[in-house]
Amino acid sequence: MHQKDDNSVLFGSGDELPSNHSRNPHFNELIETPLARRQVLAGGAALGTLAFLGAALPRVSLAGEHAGQAQGKPAFRSRRKLPFTPVAISRADGISVPDGYKASPFIPWGTPITGSYPAFLEDASNSAEDQAQQTGMHHDGMHFFPIDAQRGPGRSSDHGLLVLNHEYIDAGLIHPNGPTVVDGKRVSADEVRKEINAHGVSVVEIRRNLQGGWDVLPSARNRRITAATPMEIRGPARGHALLRTRYSPQGTATRGTQNNCANGFTPWGTYLTCEENWAGYFAARDSELPRELSRYGVRGSSRYGWETLAGDEFERFDASRKASSAEDDYRNEPNHFGWIVEIDPFAPESVPVKRTALGRFAHEGLVFAPVKPGRPLVCYSGDDSQNEYIYKYVSRDKYRPGRSNGSLLDDGTLYVARFDANGKGKWLPLAIQDKAFQKACAAAGVTFADQGEVLINTRLAADIVGATKMDRPEWGAVNPDSGEVYFTLTNNKSRSEPDAANPRPANAYGHIIRWRERSWNHAGRSFSWSLFLLAGPESDSVGPNGQPLGAHSLLASPDGLWFDPEGRLWIQTDMSGSQLSSGPFGNNQMLVADPRSGELKRFLVGPQGAEVTGISATPDFRTLFVNIQHPGEGSTADNLLSTWPDGPGKRPRSSTVIISREDGRRLL
Repeated sequence: MHQKDDNSVLFGSGDELPSNHSRNPHFNELIETPLARRQVLAGGAALGTLAFLGAALPRVSLAGEHAGQAQGKPAFRSRRKLPFTPVAISRADGISVPDGYKASPFIPWGTPITGSYPAFLEDASNSAEDQAQQTGMHHDGMHFFPIDAQRGPGRSSDHGLLVLNHEYIDAGLIHPNGPTVVDGKRVSADEVRKEINAHGVSVVEIRRNLQGGWDVLPSARNRRITAATPMEIRGPARGHALLRTRYSPQGTATRGTQNNCANGFTPWGTYLTCEENWAGYFAARDSELPRELSRYGVRGSSRYGWETLAGDEFERFDASRKASSAEDDYRNEPNHFGWIVEIDPFAPESVPVKRTALGRFAHEGLVFAPVKPGRPLVCYSGDDSQNEYIYKYVSRDKYRPGRSNGSLLDDGTLYVARFDANGKGKWLPLAIQDKAFQKACAAAGVTFADQGEVLINTRLAADIVGATKMDRPEWGAVNPDSGEVYFTLTNNKSRSEPDAANPRPANAYGHIIRWRERSWNHAGRSFSWSLFLLAGPESDSVGPNGQPLGAHSLLASPDGLWFDPEGRLWIQTDMSGSQLSSGPFGNNQMLVADPRSGELKRFLVGPQGAEVTGISATPDFRTLFVNIQHPGEGSTADNLLSTWPDGPGKRPRSSTVIISREDGRRLL
């Protein structure tokens, strides 16, 4: 998730302003004193003291606890300490990795991948058409699909499809001299089209070469999905009156995906890209906004001013009421965003699909519980904005290997989490036919016409049932050893009252929470939760071993999360502002934690001004892909705050980094 202290409007940060004005309890109201917070960390809040001292939790019967368990592998593996020398805190303009490892930039912004393969021009004078054939700007969530993964996990580690998100753009870098603006309005259609084409997703076929490096292949599978790509709408909201627009009077189709942050991938081999801070792309100048706009932070002006140009392709970003019916304007266009989009990377002719059953909010990502044949599919997503919620989806139908597809994501129940002070929690259904939901709506004096309207107004529905406000819930990950679900809560400076699950007022540093479902297949309504880590300086932090963080483990604003095949947790950070410029943490970084032992070490430090985000690996675990986003954030053509990865005098470019051991062995 891109974060920045600046909240200016035109070409501003892109962070959502808080829009949750409900009286729901906040996670940090659950613990009111530092002593109580320490007791939760040490005592485990119903999960047991051992969990918080880094020891293995008692074995429980969890379906699909680990993919290898069905093959006779133990649920908890013994292993030695993290086998690398931790990297020191740094503010250098480069990539630092441990001794014995190497890190190489790969497919930076502007890399030609399709069409006529236009080369990237160092003065950023490429056209909009060029940009549609090149990797987009600001790499984020990512997944490596082995080339043999069309119908399963795949085993190829030398050849595959790398699929990655492009979250947003830096207007000061994407054009030779910044955007052309006259009297507060955009005047160049090609500039705006270029910005639209720099958003979205890239699909890139890659192969390991004889020297051990990786090459982009000139493949028909290579593809750019942008903020203008035609898409379908599926699920309960398909065809809803609130989705009808001039472009799609039936409310079944839309154009584009944008502000794509984290991601997910399905058991049937497709990619899921998640629309996060999309509200700022739209302007709505009506005196009163409907709840499906106001509750999501749509305002009277937009971030990039795309709607100020004439023409249908730009006017759709103006959600003001301009006609007598929704079919004649774009009042409902913002309702087409905030969804999770499914993309088949192996079928370049396929149309991406927005899956509305998964809810509409600022999706940070989507992570699946262990998949078990003949059982419902379960997945989790966080709403990455201050004081928003964590959600779970349970499919109606059961997963059938080789037969299930994206329709499994169209019929099911969406739940929102309530965290209680006693270390327990409940999943509250957001289902119009559920009696408890009906009762909560009646008590709040709120009505919904149908389930489609509930999902279009997911945040409001969660407010009504009493979900727990969280400190920017971002990436999630499921421990392959224990089945526990981990989520980062990056930070939240807007709140003054603590609770158990968000135990600090004005939480500048963030923390990581985890929970264990009470049901063996993750589909139930009860869970037990605990805190895994409190980020911050040594004077105000607690690591997974129950001790303050130290020189090799200090971090703030945890964001990206990923479990490797052997149950180690990789943590990426997204600090901004003073935390980067003058705090004790240095540049953004990536650390590795062992939940069993409580060990935590810094593995990578990124360049100046960059966020470390997005992570995936080859099946043989010899190659790690990590994304470096917005190096030198805030740079302009005449004021370069970083020159990574191309060197002195060159514009900074977001880029994937390929990490491997110098001896070619497994990473850890």
